[in-house]
Amino acid sequence: MPVKGLGEYDSNNVFARILRGEIPSRRVFENEFAVAFHDIAPQAPIHVLVIPRGPYISLADFTAKASAEEITGFFRAVGEVAQSLDLEAPGYRILANMGEDAGQEVPHFHVHLFGGRRLGVMLVHS
Repeated sequence: MPVKGLGEYDSNNVFARILRGEIPSRRVFENEFAVAFHDIAPQAPIHVLVIPRGPYISLADFTAKASAEEITGFFRAVGEVAQSLDLEAPGYRILANMGEDAGQEVPHFHVHLFGGRRLGVMLVHS
């Protein structure tokens, strides 16, 4: 089922290439549902990306096309990564950008985990 407003998945995007091992990454976690790795331009002391293994462009695409097992497995992986990085007690932020207005740079659904310091307010009002 197509998701309104989305084009076709680009199998040559950087995350697809990381999943295939064509581009190296500093992985911190992987299982059958997800891969997590350090961001190459970290915005916090801890900045890790968690991506599903399947070809999904956005959250809407992921929730419309992925199986219940994939969705559950992905979000459990996000929690496992946060725990493994000792982020649970001090706190952390999860961020997922969807689309151009939100600043999504790679057309593969992904979640950013930020931590390691106080993160402050998320949006600045203008």
